[in-house]
Amino acid sequence: MIEYYQSRIFSFFLIIIPVSIILGSSISLTNIICLGFLTFFFIFKKNYSQVFYTLPIKLLFLIYLYLIFNTLISIDPLITLSRNFGFIRFIFLFIFINYFFYSFKKFDIFKFWLIFLIVVLIDSYVEVISGTNILGYGNLYGDRIVSFFKDEPVVAAFFNGFLLILIGYLANNINGNNKKLILFFAITLSFLICIFLTGERSNTIKILFAFIIFLSICNFISFKKKILTFFIFLSLISVIFLNSNFLKYRFISLLKYDFLAIKEFIFSNKNEINVNKSIYLSLYYSGYQVFKENFLFGVGNKNYRIVTCDKDKSTLNRHFYCMTHPHQIYFELLSEHGLIGTIILLVLFFTLIFKYIKIIINSRNHIQLGCLLYLLINFLPILPSGSFFSDFNITLFFINLSIMYAVNDKTNIFNEINRGR
Repeated sequence: MIEYYQSRIFSFFLIIIPVSIILGSSISLTNIICLGFLTFFFIFKKNYSQVFYTLPIKLLFLIYLYLIFNTLISIDPLITLSRNFGFIRFIFLFIFINYFFYSFKKFDIFKFWLIFLIVVLIDSYVEVISGTNILGYGNLYGDRIVSFFKDEPVVAAFFNGFLLILIGYLANNINGNNKKLILFFAITLSFLICIFLTGERSNTIKILFAFIIFLSICNFISFKKKILTFFIFLSLISVIFLNSNFLKYRFISLLKYDFLAIKEFIFSNKNEINVNKSIYLSLYYSGYQVFKENFLFGVGNKNYRIVTCDKDKSTLNRHFYCMTHPHQIYFELLSEHGLIGTIILLVLFFTLIFKYIKIIINSRNHIQLGCLLYLLINFLPILPSGSFFSDFNITLFFINLSIMYAVNDKTNIFNEINRGR
């Protein structure tokens, strides 16, 4: 009976993760903190303290120790404090998700996530057709979709954070059933088209890149059906694209402005990016300037905004562009963590991601593969991105990292403990 109620409590907090993210960072934070307390309690109640000696947890604590150091050397430690010290909650989230899949294998949280994402998907299509979602949101950003996020056009990034997990979940359950295969493609293509309709260029490119690799690697579908799927998808988005001035502007005109800005920067003597032609390139160049002046350890996590929005410092370096972050993961890491900090973070994160790469590929666990691809698209160069350590992005990242380890007996950290006993 205790196990029954324990599974229900644990599953409740996991099921509402997507809802909590939409409701805002404070709700998401509260939910993850609750997960942390539950994890801490059951680890010591069931004598699982050895989990702290597993390699993934050691690596995560090394990241945490580095972030504490980053706080101490930051330009404004108070700005950095909550983000860096609060990182510990993701270590407990990682432990919690691994414990859940180790102890309650029969409980299926993914079907609940799928239902919820389909609700958001339908709402997004309502917004595409009517101009506002079912709650009346959507006027602030013109044709860009916000759905339930109200005043932030991040629905494409939200879909990306869960879609590859759910694609893997659907793929795992096909088992040669043609009806399930048709359902898999219908749901997947509906999400991909919706992401394309948001006009979010970077997120669209990332998810298409990941989906193409996913479909190329997995073996539950024949080569002919893979080609047919690509053909259907390309045909649909081509028709949509040719009939949408908004998408033509987002994917063609803005790209043209980027190339013009690059050309002007290379061949002119101005040695600066024309902000009017490309905001993103201006941000990249600004991030590079901050990195150049703080080469070894950067300005500190979340401190890019402090430097670039300081009028005195901006006067000394006219290349600074005032914004919360440089909107590209590598320029963000270099500017806020410097060369040494960036190397430390990338080595630790890549070790976590690639530690069991052979097991993931050989196991043919499609959920794991989906998580792996999501983690990798976060590190694609050049493409714009949200702030890596922001609550929204780091939460999606750690959900995928945790599930990637948790859903396979060979990689779940609690099975590693039992093997060592």
